[in-house]
Amino acid sequence: MDVSSIKNPKFLKKMPIDKMDDLASDIRSFLINKLSKTGGHLAPNLGVVELTLALHKVFNSPKDKLIWDVGHQSYVHKILTGRGDQFDTLRQYKGLCGFPKRSESEHDVWETGHSSTSLSAALGMSVARDLKHENFDVVAIIGDGALTGGMALEALNDIGHQKRNMIIVLNDNEMSIAPNVGALHNMLNRIRSGNKYNRAKEDLEYLMKKIPAFGGKLASVAERVKDRLKYLLVSGVFFEELGITYLGPVDGHNLHDLIHNLNYAKKRKGPVLIHVLTQKGKGYKPAEMDEVGTWHGTGPYKIESGAFIKPVAVAPAYSQVVNDTLQDLARNDDRIVVISPAMVVGSKLEGFGREFPDRLFDVGIAEQHAATFAAGLATQKMKPVLSIYSTFMQRAYDQLVHDICRQNLNVVIAVDRAGLVGADGETHQGIFDIGFLRSLPNLTIMMGKDENELRNMIHTAIQYDEGPIAVRYPRGNGIGVERAKQPELIPIGKWEVLREGHDAALLSFGPMLQIALEAAKQLENDNIKLQVINARFIKPLDHQMLSELVDRGIPILTVEEGLLAGGFGSSIMEFFHDHDDHEHIIERMGIDDCFVEHGSVNELLNELGLTSKQICARVRKMIKERNEKDGIRKVFTS
Repeated sequence: MDVSSIKNPKFLKKMPIDKMDDLASDIRSFLINKLSKTGGHLAPNLGVVELTLALHKVFNSPKDKLIWDVGHQSYVHKILTGRGDQFDTLRQYKGLCGFPKRSESEHDVWETGHSSTSLSAALGMSVARDLKHENFDVVAIIGDGALTGGMALEALNDIGHQKRNMIIVLNDNEMSIAPNVGALHNMLNRIRSGNKYNRAKEDLEYLMKKIPAFGGKLASVAERVKDRLKYLLVSGVFFEELGITYLGPVDGHNLHDLIHNLNYAKKRKGPVLIHVLTQKGKGYKPAEMDEVGTWHGTGPYKIESGAFIKPVAVAPAYSQVVNDTLQDLARNDDRIVVISPAMVVGSKLEGFGREFPDRLFDVGIAEQHAATFAAGLATQKMKPVLSIYSTFMQRAYDQLVHDICRQNLNVVIAVDRAGLVGADGETHQGIFDIGFLRSLPNLTIMMGKDENELRNMIHTAIQYDEGPIAVRYPRGNGIGVERAKQPELIPIGKWEVLREGHDAALLSFGPMLQIALEAAKQLENDNIKLQVINARFIKPLDHQMLSELVDRGIPILTVEEGLLAGGFGSSIMEFFHDHDDHEHIIERMGIDDCFVEHGSVNELLNELGLTSKQICARVRKMIKERNEKDGIRKVFTS
């Protein structure tokens, strides 16, 4: 079947199941082919082909609400709801989003990108349905990795309490981005290997119904037997004890079993959880054999060999630099431990884990716990490094405020994916952290201009003993500078001048400095000398250098790859305001009040006006404004 021609899922209602098996094969082939060119979340989607087909056969989307947790696994849903013909544009600039998107389709009823939100959203929709006296089903599809998130557990607690009619599909493939960890993972493993409970429970219920005049003491005994049976056959019976009917485990690649259990769940009153076992990457051998999460999200690849198609890197990835530096430092410093909320692979920390397995802690999808766990370590004179994506760090903001910064604990926060990240889009752009970190007392924030300075910053952060310190670094590879054999300490709060100039000053940090230096070269052709300052400390500011700029009176332009509201540029304007300098020409370039969609970083920078050409135009405008002001002053003073 030409899956790109599918317009909506209604055709599945009349399709025989054996034909649906053929369709599943066609969808897998389609995904393997399309994603080999665009990249994307291949393995998660190959694992849910039959599950998605069964959901759309049993339920009536969009009337019935299908809510995909995280959204990594929503590609099959997109195909069945009429977007297969857009897959050539997947995760491309102005193309199909890699996550559920309400503006794309009425079938996308919830937007995701961060894990563990589906259960709360589903309960909210169920309550709204009941209050409005409407009639539809609500189904949340959540992975076993996302279930470890604290928010999901909070929702399960309330779902069991409220007892609304809703269905939870637990997609259990033993993986999130990387292999799952923790006690919940181990509990699910026991359930996977103990598929006796439902059958025995049904047999017991059948037997009780056959006993004439069933009641009284016999009924009480039978109920106690049922309760004991739970503990005998399924260790914990976690979900049923919460008041949620448990069904499964179900083979997630058997359409007959899936459809049967989904239909059965529809008839049950109260919340029902269907435990579905799937194989991540099913149908593509390289993805099936993956044990570390390499095929969770990929770039383009060669279908036949499974080899990834990547440009030859001239420099290591920034996250690799962080790992290598931590490994070097940890050999001589037993205080160093690293904490990751399920991002060991994404943040390239495998090397540290291999060398120091007892000092790397993958706590699962639990950013809040990760932050306070780090704080607890710091109280005991350890040197915890909390390695966390910028976009996931906002999930632990309360813990950063109360548990780390308020107590002024020596936690190193390694902020991975800071700035624009590209194809993952709105939910993953690391553009908010400066705004919400800069206001926190006791916190130092820095970002290096290249991989060597990043290495120095990690070394500096480890040696820093005056409170928490955040080191930001971008996604992708460095610029290819030679790294010194030994890292050096950087004086806290000290900037550096990369290029001298007397006509205007540009303040920036991180990758934007390369664009700033390119603009300075272009302006030199017009005989404009632009001073470029590496404002590597976002907090504290270099007051000495800023005071020198006050004295010189030249226009100042700040450029940042983050939101302008509350950002670095705002801190510069605050400085001049606090020093009663209201005449200085200061302008900011950054990201306006918006969420940034998906596309390559260069395409997004161009759309946002963060290019060397735009910098040049802004500097010329500022110099013209200064000259006009100077001319007016001369007229009035002569």
